[in-house]
Amino acid sequence: MDSGERVLTAFARSQPDRVPIGFAGVNEKIKERLTDYFKLNPDDMEGLLRNLGVDFRGVFPVYNGIRLHKEVPGRQVDPEYGIRTRWVEHHDGGYWDYCDFPLRDADEQRVAEWPMPSPDNYDYDIVVENCKRHSPHAVYLGGAGLACIMNTAGFFRGMEQVFVDLATDDPAGLLLIDRFMSIQYEVTRRALEKAYGMIDFLWIGEDLGSQNSPLIGTHIFKKHIKPRHKKFIELAKSCNLPVMMHTCGSSSWAYEDYIEMGVNVMDTLQPEAKDMSPSYLKKRFGDRLAFHGCISTAGPLAYGTEQDVIDNLRSTLEIMMPGGYCMAPTHSIQDNTPVENVITLYHAARRYGRY
Repeated sequence: MDSGERVLTAFARSQPDRVPIGFAGVNEKIKERLTDYFKLNPDDMEGLLRNLGVDFRGVFPVYNGIRLHKEVPGRQVDPEYGIRTRWVEHHDGGYWDYCDFPLRDADEQRVAEWPMPSPDNYDYDIVVENCKRHSPHAVYLGGAGLACIMNTAGFFRGMEQVFVDLATDDPAGLLLIDRFMSIQYEVTRRALEKAYGMIDFLWIGEDLGSQNSPLIGTHIFKKHIKPRHKKFIELAKSCNLPVMMHTCGSSSWAYEDYIEMGVNVMDTLQPEAKDMSPSYLKKRFGDRLAFHGCISTAGPLAYGTEQDVIDNLRSTLEIMMPGGYCMAPTHSIQDNTPVENVITLYHAARRYGRY
């Protein structure tokens, strides 16, 4: 099988030649070490994916409009939405963390006037070009951040205020959500239309759980999250595409709703979170969902030996392989992860993931 056939077969909960292999991304320092290991240019992500044997490739429309938000000293400012991040150093490297939250105290008028991009100002032709370039890999549109309501709103208002917005039906908070969601929807619609027949699945996401519990009540989920996600899922189904849903933390409490809406695959699957172990997920949902993830970036991959990585992978494969599974880390691989463990994981997936 080629990569596209392999992934779609697994998504249909049938048996491909081997388990498809995914890659959630890496932090900067571990990316540098991995590209150096393979003697690649540090920016050569395609070369890295090929060396790891990854079956998936993402395509995205590119914003080509003017900068809508001014740069700020000491910050990265997103030119489209004005979201700000600052660099935070740690022992093993660093990362860009969200900060300032420019709409935290905004009222409806300020939210309504906040500059946001027009769907007219995106390059959709590049989606077609990249679909052709990535064939015959499994090509997806979107990613974990597409249609993500709470995190994205949190980039503007801070997470505490977002939870208050959802609990109290705050008009400013809900207007913010509907503004960026409507833009995402239209950009997604146009990209699917432009590259019709060339994209294999739509990937959307929402962080729904802490390690131990839901982040929001089920009544809030059904009122504010589910109907907004349903529009994206229905859009994918109108193009005959499977949908993969990214859900962080303890999130299986919402899976019945996503099955009802037509989601085919669940992504992330943090095994250490409550009700997210491979055995629990497979037993309860394996006849209705395929899975992508399960390899914790906070477990043996980061802290174990190479043999620990192999043992963890094999035990996961034993449970998850029958009936639709794609091997992938739960999140971006962190800077404290030994390069040898990453190489071992991907080599072992190709060796032990054969049917």
